[in-house]
Parts: sequence; structure tokens; C-alpha cells
Amino acid sequence: MAPNAIGPRCLTVLFALAILSAGLLALRGEGLARPAQQAASATSASSPDQAIHVGVPLVNLYATVLDNHKAIVKDLDQSDFKVFEDKVEQKISFFSHEKTLPLSIGLLIDTSVSEQNKIEEEQKAASQFFHRVLQEGDKAFVIEFDVGATLLSSWTSDVDVLDRAIHRAATGGGGAGQLKPGVFYPNLGGTRLYDTIYAASLKKMASESGRKALIILTDATDQGSVMTIKQAVEAAQRADTLIQVLVVYEEKRYASFDAAKTLAEETGGRAIDIGSQNRLQKAFDQISDELRSEYSLGYYPTNTTPDGKYRQIKLEMTFKNYKVLARKGYYSRAETK
Repeated sequence: MAPNAIGPRCLTVLFALAILSAGLLALRGEGLARPAQQAASATSASSPDQAIHVGVPLVNLYATVLDNHKAIVKDLDQSDFKVFEDKVEQKISFFSHEKTLPLSIGLLIDTSVSEQNKIEEEQKAASQFFHRVLQEGDKAFVIEFDVGATLLSSWTSDVDVLDRAIHRAATGGGGAGQLKPGVFYPNLGGTRLYDTIYAASLKKMASESGRKALIILTDATDQGSVMTIKQAVEAAQRADTLIQVLVVYEEKRYASFDAAKTLAEETGGRAIDIGSQNRLQKAFDQISDELRSEYSLGYYPTNTTPDGKYRQIKLEMTFKNYKVLARKGYYSRAETK
């Protein structure tokens, strides 16, 4: 087994328990906020509200703003934003241009047969992306998935380790009906996109803080997942993780653009149609720029009820007609008994 791999038996049991207890897994507090000291360090002097709100969790948002030409807008300030939770306007307590907070990135590579003619392009572009985007303090992991999922590299900041992991990804590897080295969950048939997102969010992302993103190379067509797309989105939301879907396909008619759009937009990411190798590299470049050009906003919600329910968030521009990419909601903390 590779040094960074997680034991097959352990993860198989964990995944089974996760499925059986899906209704109970609230991941209390995940997806709400960072620790108070992180929020404070991310704020600038432009924040007018510096009061301490005892017992009220800070809700953090990371936002990318695009103009009408899809170019990133980098010169905005707090007055340019309005935040609404369940249609009630919230007071922005913290604001900053986020460039230095560490990134935690999960790369998920679809290695089903439908991707076999694209895998080399994907590996090259993904490798270049990590070499470009990862800075000191950042880290990433790599998973390949088809009828099962394999953790090719666990968390590491070493781009050479990530590069080797990416190039170990191979199409059709799950068809033998066996558990693969470093298995993430077992081979049960199909292309288990939703299961992989759910498991990666639960097992890898939920315990991390800071900016988190899953970048998925896939045609977005799920087959055989135990989890639904709604459960996959919820797991990512609870882990405060955005999803970027690079829709790579051999024939466009077999790609599931609606699913890709749902996964991305509900978590604050984008679904990008990849029609050629050049577009793939450009998409990775766009994601790299966006991750390094985010705005960080924080507010203390007026609804302080600890009921564990979903709260809808809408981030709007005050005066400018720009597009904002940000998560659409979060799950409030549940009261512990």
C-alpha cells in the first residue's frame, strides 16, 4: 500500500457506516464558519462591526465576481456587497480580499471507460494546475473513480507526489471486481460520481478549515451511486466545500450538464464545458485565478436558532451588474443535548 493511502478495510467500513447513518450525520457546525481567530485574521480595517457575538457562529462566504465578459473583478470593497439569509438582509461584519488563506483542494478524476480518450489530456492539465496554484501552506489529494474510488494520494503539499498520483490514474481499472490499493470505497458497479463526492466531502474535507474546493474531471454522468445528487451537494455544503466541475466528454450527448451545473452552482463553483485540450488548460487557468482572487465576507446571522436546518444565502452586488459565484446556503448548527 502507498504511504499516503488509507487502509481498504477501514475506509470500506467507514463508508458503509456513513451510508447507514446518513440521516444522522449532521457534521455539526461544519459548513458554518471558521474558528474566531481565523475570521479575525482574515478581516481588514474596513470591517465596521468588531463586536464579539457570544454563542453565535460566524458565517463565512468566499466569493468570486465576474464582469459581463467573464473576467474576474478584483477592485471591489465591502460596500459593493449585500448578503441575505432566507431573504433577510444581514450585516456584513468582516470583509477582505482573500489571497493568502491556505487552500485545500481535492482532485477527483473520472476514469470510467467513457473518459479513456481524454485521460492523458486531463493528467497533463491537472499536473500543470497543481504546479501553478499550490503555494506554501496549501495542500491537495487525488482520487480516481469509476465503479469504485481509489485514493491515489492523501493530503500533501508536495506537487511531485501529486503529479505521480495523477499519472497513476487509469481508465477501466475498476472492472476487475476487486478492491484497488488505497481503495476509498468498494467496487459496486457503475460510475459512482455522487458517492465519491459524498465520501470525499465527509472523509477528507469536513475536518479541514479555510478555503476548500473539489475539482472534478468528469462527463458528470452518474451510474450506480448509493447517494443521490442532493445528498452529494449537502455533504459538500456541510463541509463548506465548493465544487468545480470540468465537463470532459467524448460525445457531448453523453454528458450530464444539468447534474454538473447543480453540483457546482449549489456550492459556489462553476460547471465548465470542455470541448478540447486547449479549453481544458484554459479552464484550469480560470480556476487557479479565481481561487487566488476571492473576496471573504463574514456575518453573524440574525436567526440564531440552533435547529440544524438549511439556510439559504443570496449574495448580491449593491450597484454593479456583475455575476457572483458563492455558495447558496449552509446548515445551521444543531443544538447538542
